[in-house]
Amino acid sequence: MEIYWGKPISLVVSPDGDVKTFSTIEQVHYWLREKWPVTDTAQIRAIDRVEAAMECLGTVGDARSAFLGAATTAGFSPFETMDHPIAA
Repeated sequence: MEIYWGKPISLVVSPDGDVKTFSTIEQVHYWLREKWPVTDTAQIRAIDRVEAAMECLGTVGDARSAFLGAATTAGFSPFETMDHPIAA
C-alpha cells in the first residue's frame, strides 16, 4: 500500500528534460535511498524526515520540504505545470 502525500511533486531529473513525478511518500523514499545521484547532508536529512513522516513521528510538510531541498542540491529542478490555459 502506498500513501498519497498531497499534490504530486514533479522534478526535471536529466539534462534532456526528463520529468519524474512523485505522488507518494514511498516513491520519494525509494528514490532517496536507491536512485539519488549524490550523497550529502541534504539527502540524509531528507531520508530522516521522510522516514519520520512514514512512522507518524514527523509531518509530511517537513518531509516534502526536506525532499525539495535535497532535490536542489542534487541538481534537480522543480517542474511547474500550468493548471490553467494561457489567455490569448
